[in-house]
Amino acid sequence: MNPLPSQLNAERGAFSSFEACRNTQQGTVVILASGASARHFPLGEFAHLPIIAMNGSVALTAACAVKPFFYVCTDKSFRDQQPALFALALRDSERLALWPEQFAGADIPPGTECYPLHKAANPGVFDCLRGGGASHVCSRALWSKRGSSIAFSKDLSIGYYDARTVVYVALQLAYHLGFEQVLLVGVDLDQSVGRFYETDDGEHSPCGLDQHWHSRILPALTLMAEQVMDEHFRVYNVSASSRIPPALVPRINLAEARRIAA
Repeated sequence: MNPLPSQLNAERGAFSSFEACRNTQQGTVVILASGASARHFPLGEFAHLPIIAMNGSVALTAACAVKPFFYVCTDKSFRDQQPALFALALRDSERLALWPEQFAGADIPPGTECYPLHKAANPGVFDCLRGGGASHVCSRALWSKRGSSIAFSKDLSIGYYDARTVVYVALQLAYHLGFEQVLLVGVDLDQSVGRFYETDDGEHSPCGLDQHWHSRILPALTLMAEQVMDEHFRVYNVSASSRIPPALVPRINLAEARRIAA
């Protein structure tokens, strides 16, 4: 695996460049989400793989003494809702992908690479007609303003496309970095079950999975499955209880995940 280039310290007002880390990686990456199924995943067995953590899933990486290869958080309120977990992510992660304002005043260890997130512009009519370009793919739903905004960024230097779940941002990041295989862990996307790190008497962050499932999340995952996933970018779902249809993202068991990781 190729090392990423050294970067400037965000505390001095400079950030790392997404362009500099594009296609610098290869092999398999774990995308670790916060679904209840993550609690039963033996993360320590997969610690030799790069791990993209997000939001509160760093509770599991910390418990397993694993440093996230990347930490992604697009929820600007998460820092206030879960300050302990956010501080844990800043402390442990090798690389951070956050909104620029999330870096302000944050206690970030020296040497951490800091990548500022921004959204990509919605595809234009010409993009929709041809289904995208070298840097992205998009829906051809010209008749629908909402549908035509469904897209997948292959190059995060132009920004990411929002599907109302941070998992979709992590998938775009995995593609951008050059990984060829992705193991989805804890990507249950089941609002009724909740997150593995939340307790009945603890702080709960808002969740809009049900609200956006049919309008944003499922259409975006369908686009990825049909136009992005191929022999060069394979995505596997390790969650047996995931809401993602197996017809879109193949569902595998732990034995198969171990084989891929090996």
